[in-house]
Amino acid sequence: MSCEDCFKTVPHSGTPLGVAETIAGVPTYISEPKDAGAQRSILLFFSDVFSPFYINNQLVQDYFAAHGFTVLGIDYFFGDRFDKLHKEPGFARERWRDTSLKQAAEHTPKWVEAVRQRYGTNDVKYCAVGYCFGAPFVFDLASDASFNLAAAAVAHPSGIYGRHGNGLKTDVIENCVAPILFSCAETDAAFPAEARRQTEDILVKNKAQYYFQIFSGVSHGFAARGDPSVDDQRWAKEECARGTLQWFKRFTAQ
Repeated sequence: MSCEDCFKTVPHSGTPLGVAETIAGVPTYISEPKDAGAQRSILLFFSDVFSPFYINNQLVQDYFAAHGFTVLGIDYFFGDRFDKLHKEPGFARERWRDTSLKQAAEHTPKWVEAVRQRYGTNDVKYCAVGYCFGAPFVFDLASDASFNLAAAAVAHPSGIYGRHGNGLKTDVIENCVAPILFSCAETDAAFPAEARRQTEDILVKNKAQYYFQIFSGVSHGFAARGDPSVDDQRWAKEECARGTLQWFKRFTAQ
C-alpha cells in the first residue's frame, strides 16, 4: 500500500558526486568512496518513487559512499520517475505505480545478479537499504539465505501493509534471515504503529537480529524527503542516515 506522503517531497540542495552507468540494461546511480580499502562493502540502494537520480536520494547515497561504501542505486523507473511525470496531462498515479512495480520486479533480480558479477563475492560484503517503494526489494534479499546479505535496512516501508483488513504481509517479516533495521515515522499510513508492533512481535518470536529507530514529529518519507528547515524533520533525517550507516558498519566489520 502507498499513501499520500509517498508522493510528497521537499527538494534538498547539494552537489551530487556520483555517476550514471547502465547495469543489466538498467540506469544506475553509482557513488564510490575515495578509499575503498582492502575490504569492499557494497550497498544496494532501492529508492522511493523519486528514483535514485533525484537530488535528495543522490545526496543520501553520497553520504554512505563518503563513509566507505560503494553505493549502487537502481532506477527501476527508467527515467520515468514520479516528479517528472505527475504534472503531465492524463497522468494516472496508480496506473503509473502499478507499471513501475511490474518493471521493477522484472528487472531488479537481473540487476542484482549483474552487480554481484561485477563486484564479486570474495572479500566483499553486501548490504541493502530501501526507502518506501524500494523496501520490498530489500525484504526479497533479506529473505534469501543464499545471497548472504550482511545487513538490511528499510525506512518507512510501503508495500508490506494494506488497509481495509489486508493488514501486514507477515510472510515478508517471517522470512527475514538477514539482520534488519527499521527506521520508522510516528505518523505513517503505509506502515502504521499496529504494523510496526506486529513486525516486532514476529522478529522477537523468531529470535531475529533487528533494530528499530522510531522518530516523533515526522511522517512517512522523512528519511529522504523531510523538510530540512523544520528541526524535527532535519534531525530525524540525519539521525536515520547515521543510524543506518552504523548498522551496516557493524555487520560489514565482522
